[in-house]
Amino acid sequence: MSEDGWIEHGTKAPAFTLASDEGDKIRLADLKGGPVVLYFYPKDDTPGCTKEACAFRDASAALAKAGAKVFGVSPDDAASHAKFREKYHLNFPLLIDPEHKVAEKYGAWREKNMYGKKSWGIQRCTYLIDADGKVAKLWKRVKVEGHETQVLEALAQLRSE
Repeated sequence: MSEDGWIEHGTKAPAFTLASDEGDKIRLADLKGGPVVLYFYPKDDTPGCTKEACAFRDASAALAKAGAKVFGVSPDDAASHAKFREKYHLNFPLLIDPEHKVAEKYGAWREKNMYGKKSWGIQRCTYLIDADGKVAKLWKRVKVEGHETQVLEALAQLRSE
């Protein structure tokens, strides 16, 4: 992990096992062999998080063509995730990290400062993990607009290496 708490490019991604909104246990170790897009977002059914999730949903054919599996991670519970997925017809699992342990491992759980008020929460970020389980790319403080395109470009670059 770097001095600023993010996982550096080329570093082995931290292992995790999280429940999905469908009740499955998702283990990073089981996903080796293909790229993984692991994105952390603050809260289900809020404007930015909805826009980001729907962009990944709409890019699903291109993501699948690149062999990538997409997972969204937030502290929301299974019921909230299931409602969010159903409402927006999301076609990828949402992982439940209520105690933000995985978010902490990945540096996504951070102190935020909004109008002088400090609080802790998820810093929107995305990790692209390669087929060997190493961090291929990290987007910190993601701007939602066009982010799925950045991820697809990085996947294309990863395939050409």
